Amino acid sequence: MALPIQILIALILAAIAGSLAGTTGQVLGVSALAIFDFIGTLFLNALMMIVIPLVVSAIILGVSSIGGQGGFSRLGFKTLGYYLTTGFIAVVVGLTLVNTIQPGVTDTEPPQLEANAQIMTAVEGRGSGDLFEIFLRMVPDNIFGAAVEMQMLGLIFFSIVFGFFLSKISGPGRDAMQNFWQGLFDVMMLITQWVMKFAPYGVFGLVAASVARTGFDQFGALAWFFVTVVLALAVHFLIVMPLILRFVGGVQSPWQHYRAMAPALLTAFSTSSSASTLPITLANIEHRAGVSNRVSSFVLPLGATVNMDGTALFECVAVLFIAQLFGVELSFAQQVLVVVLALATSIGVAGIPSASLVAISVILLAVGLPLEALGLLLVVDRLLDMMRTSVNIFSDSVGAVVVANLEGEKATYPISGN
Repeated sequence: MALPIQILIALILAAIAGSLAGTTGQVLGVSALAIFDFIGTLFLNALMMIVIPLVVSAIILGVSSIGGQGGFSRLGFKTLGYYLTTGFIAVVVGLTLVNTIQPGVTDTEPPQLEANAQIMTAVEGRGSGDLFEIFLRMVPDNIFGAAVEMQMLGLIFFSIVFGFFLSKISGPGRDAMQNFWQGLFDVMMLITQWVMKFAPYGVFGLVAASVARTGFDQFGALAWFFVTVVLALAVHFLIVMPLILRFVGGVQSPWQHYRAMAPALLTAFSTSSSASTLPITLANIEHRAGVSNRVSSFVLPLGATVNMDGTALFECVAVLFIAQLFGVELSFAQQVLVVVLALATSIGVAGIPSASLVAISVILLAVGLPLEALGLLLVVDRLLDMMRTSVNIFSDSVGAVVVANLEGEKATYPISGN
């Protein structure tokens, strides 16, 4: 049975098992929730174990193989141009739908807010200064400390610089370094393929634990907000991305790409982490979509940190929903500010604890809305996080196809149907 089918079955079984077990269910005297957590955490740890060596080796190899400064600049500008364009499109889609559906417009009084301890801890003392912190983390004072703390922006910057200057040296030293990084990358890809054999079990544990904790009843109060976000994500995922694949990526049948990326999409949905999914994304884009390592090893690790289409879209919808809920009509200029801040805070936001809360808090402060309103979003945040992460990594993969096409390469999709 194909891996995507196995993972899909695991998702369905997890939803059933989690809803039946709840937080009190037991198996042979042991908490079912604890069992789900153990299985899911074990799989998540295995994925995170791979991330650092895989990302560093992939970027160094990719950048060093590009060669001269002209090739590096060309690839970099195309990649960043794609990320900025799709991020802007995603935010505009969200802005359009939230203004059309108006999920926060009701006949009831605005809710009485209390400061949620989790929220206030996450956002205390934070504001626009976090944007400067993002850029400061790009240049780590200790590369090993950045690795320990999973500061992906710093690691990516170091790897790009290392790979660039590796391409400038010659002789036995360069050959030895190239062989080392190539060997490390090859080994990490083999480990990734081995870990993915256990993906259905890991996905089952992660999703079952999430459903057991949250259930389904709590989504009713925020139904229209939930529907608006899901619809906006669907438009970006099912309409915008295929159009980009067809007319910019040169893919005759965009459906091929969905099939090729199915394992990565299902893993992203279950883990809610672009970084954790990165090894699978790399493996899928190279082996199932047929994009060269030269392009994928540069585009995807960078995208896992700075390309957050789904996150930017969610932030925009969330802020306007809160404004509508409290009867605050944001002017056109304020909505433009929301768009700009949603794009800015989504770049590198994964490196900040309580990322979505912090990012949205920056925007709320900028337009004068109450921070306590973030508590309303916690009810549906987990499920929406799973969806927007899937959109994020799919946009990354489309970016790899687009950049490859602009570089004169073609995605071949050798095993997209398996």
